Amino acid sequence: MNSSPTSALAGSLANSSLPRRAGDPPTHQATHAAPRAGTQLREHVAHALHQGERVWQETNCYVDLWIELLHGFGLDPRAALAFTVTQDFEGDQFTFFKFPLDDLERLYGTKVQELAIYDSLEERVLAQTLRGHTVLVEVDGYYLPDTRATSYRREHPKTTIGIDFVDTAARRLGYFHNTGYHQLEGDDYDGVFRKLPHFTGQPDLLFPYVEFAKQARPALEGTALAEASAELLCAHLERRPLSNPISQWRAAFPAHLDTLFERDEAYFHLYSFNLMRQLGANFEFLSKYLQWLCAQGFEMPPTIPAAAQRIASESMVMQFRLIRALARGRRDSCEDCFDVLESAYEQTLPPLAALVR
Repeated sequence: MNSSPTSALAGSLANSSLPRRAGDPPTHQATHAAPRAGTQLREHVAHALHQGERVWQETNCYVDLWIELLHGFGLDPRAALAFTVTQDFEGDQFTFFKFPLDDLERLYGTKVQELAIYDSLEERVLAQTLRGHTVLVEVDGYYLPDTRATSYRREHPKTTIGIDFVDTAARRLGYFHNTGYHQLEGDDYDGVFRKLPHFTGQPDLLFPYVEFAKQARPALEGTALAEASAELLCAHLERRPLSNPISQWRAAFPAHLDTLFERDEAYFHLYSFNLMRQLGANFEFLSKYLQWLCAQGFEMPPTIPAAAQRIASESMVMQFRLIRALARGRRDSCEDCFDVLESAYEQTLPPLAALVR
């Protein structure tokens, strides 16, 4: 075993058949000056992770938000995706994967803290945006116009947005949500900040959980960023599941299938989001991350990121299989899908972990 586990990946990959070339720094997305938060609505183009050919266009509100938020800061979020190796099966769902806050601070100098809301949500958010910080708030998706195709003015899902601009006079704000940057105003503004008349009659209504992100120090760049990311991968591999989580899901699936046939279509969408989408999207990001590491000069067998991507695509296949099975009223145990998923997992995590031994 290498003397330093946290640097073992860098050492094993750098000493492989295609080491980093002398004098050739890793590829790096340049840091661009972003508009100071709180002073103006920004112009924003989605990060490459949210463009082009992807199996899972959206993952979960927290990860998608952070990808665009880091991108909005002029940073490359791919460096922070090492944590995806830790996803596990939790009995009735796969881990709702999220960027570890310690990783964000180490790589980018981005510090995230809880924001106390002691009187007015609007006033506390405004105070932080005027300091150039971005405020992460759990809000009611009913008031978010970017969800026009799903929940806007129809349903009340809880979701997280990142607010970086507030204009109290115009009742307007700018916010990161899902795969982009948006704005809202008027009654939607009052709804997000709980200023509509029906909120005043609820004295027992709790304030939402709120955090704010600030740049505490300069972000790592170039070689330093790549090395720190590889070290984080080594640390997260030590925290990976002890057994194949897809095998655990397979064992539980017959009971899950019974429930799917007992419940309605709305339940299937919830099940699919928490099982197939979280699994597939997590491993699609792992595949993208490993490709990014290779672009930084680290060498690994191409079969590893390819196997991770296979989990992403087969999860989507299984989702469509279940849709058809439920529509026809015929049970489908998806045995061949599980065969592919289990095998792909064994071709991803064990060989990746072997690189640091």
